[in-house]
Amino acid sequence: MAHHDPAHWWRDAVIYQVYIRSFADGDGDGLGDIAGLRSRLPYLADLGVDALWINPWYPSPMADAGYDVADYRAVEPRFGSLEDAEALLREAHEAGLRVLLDIVPNHTSDRHAWFVEALAAGPGSPARERYVFRPGRGDAGELPPNEWQSVFGGSAWQRVTEPDGAPGEWYLHLFAPEQPDVNWEHPEVRKDFEETLRFWFDRGVDGFRIDVAHSLVKQDGLPDAADLEWPRQPVEVDGELRRAPWQPHPFWDRDEVHEIYRDWRRIADSYDPPRVFVAEAWVDEPERLARYLRADELHTAFNFTYLQAPWDAGYLKHVITETLDELGAVGAPATWVLSNHDVARHVSRYAREQDAPGSSVMQLLGRPADLDLGRRRARAAVLLTLGLPGSAYVYQGEELGLPEVEDLPEDVLDDPTWERSGHTDRGRDGCRVPVPWSGTQPPYGFSPASSDGGERQPWLPQPADWAALTAEAECGDPGSMLELYRAALRVRRATPGFGDGPLTWLDLPDGVIGFTRDSGLACVVNVSAAHSPLPSGYDVLLSSDPLVDGGLPAATSAWLIGH
Repeated sequence: MAHHDPAHWWRDAVIYQVYIRSFADGDGDGLGDIAGLRSRLPYLADLGVDALWINPWYPSPMADAGYDVADYRAVEPRFGSLEDAEALLREAHEAGLRVLLDIVPNHTSDRHAWFVEALAAGPGSPARERYVFRPGRGDAGELPPNEWQSVFGGSAWQRVTEPDGAPGEWYLHLFAPEQPDVNWEHPEVRKDFEETLRFWFDRGVDGFRIDVAHSLVKQDGLPDAADLEWPRQPVEVDGELRRAPWQPHPFWDRDEVHEIYRDWRRIADSYDPPRVFVAEAWVDEPERLARYLRADELHTAFNFTYLQAPWDAGYLKHVITETLDELGAVGAPATWVLSNHDVARHVSRYAREQDAPGSSVMQLLGRPADLDLGRRRARAAVLLTLGLPGSAYVYQGEELGLPEVEDLPEDVLDDPTWERSGHTDRGRDGCRVPVPWSGTQPPYGFSPASSDGGERQPWLPQPADWAALTAEAECGDPGSMLELYRAALRVRRATPGFGDGPLTWLDLPDGVIGFTRDSGLACVVNVSAAHSPLPSGYDVLLSSDPLVDGGLPAATSAWLIGH
């Protein structure tokens, strides 16, 4: 981190996201696990990040990659044991890395003991009150209770067969049918999740990423809504893209959710040192996002408006300015992110010309792609991201420049979106392909060699042309994405003025954005397709690609320091 304040490390930390199934396989079964992650801790420490966020490692039937949790206070046996998890926490801390886990409070697995009990207990039972069960509409209750749609496609309601064998009530699942929504009006639900927080905090976990933090609470009466689009797409105003105006929604971003997070914050603050939270809140309006980050609520929240921004100078500047203004008003830092396990990798997004924000690969497939351009833009974007005030997240493999894998065979697709959409949306598997570590052919060191010298292939196939993108191949190559990330993180950590703090925009030519930070630092990004001179009075600390004639080529950025 940049300003070395241990009490507020989260304000400007760089946190590495570990999608555990695809990071490193320690036992040779083709699935990433805790043993594999432990073996790669030296790599992460050398990369220069401050902390790890680990996607769910709890027992799960894996209907949605572990986000269908059957037991929140245990470890999925395919990933390891509770003892393995505790060893990882110790070793990460010894390496100077803090650890955040994922918590999934909107829904459980349908294999969770509570839901199994609810199905067996029948209508009107106390067990069903922990979830959102309702009678159906129609003469025989054959229609869903309302018109809400699942994020993964189709109705958000599933009808159950009652213990007597008759068709019965419906339960709400905003995601997969295997992920029934819990009822956050129920005191037992609130108490149990608070116990889960304490369980992991007591074992040394430094914080949690909160899955779907903008949901949990549903509007009384569960009304239909005229417009359920979320997040809302930007609109054009005077020839420029601007976010769509906010409007109330029956199950996203309800005001009542903030009471829950105030309770959670009191628990986090009761520890020494205090634990932290980062919200996955798909809330486009910065002033609405800022409500989650008030002093008595959550610490940070991902900036998805920035993640979805097209490669457009005006829109990027607008998003950054609006974010810093609104979050600064509540004393919260911004949290910047370019990719994660739910969106197409930004190398591939930047390889297309986007006329509107687009986080889904399906919005971009079919458009002409220039991956060389995508990589140059991605290199420029990392200096922009790490140069901004606040914290940043790095999704595993982005430091290697991994692209989206857009041609996975249909028979290996695992994301529930594929089935729920009737095979029209390939879902998120393309950004979840296992990390290539070494070697010249799959599995590129992801799994250890077996006794016969072979290696088991990973749960998703890796492209045959990833040999040049392994960590081994990029290590020591001054032109590689890996060495750019290492250099940027090293400079950011060592140079006063990075991280948390103010920003002042520079007056630069059209298509070029730049700003100054404390201690004479500046960041300039050429978003245009033409060469641009650098501002005078600065020396170059680091550039995303070589300068040409003392200036920035297209899709290039630089960190500068005044002289």
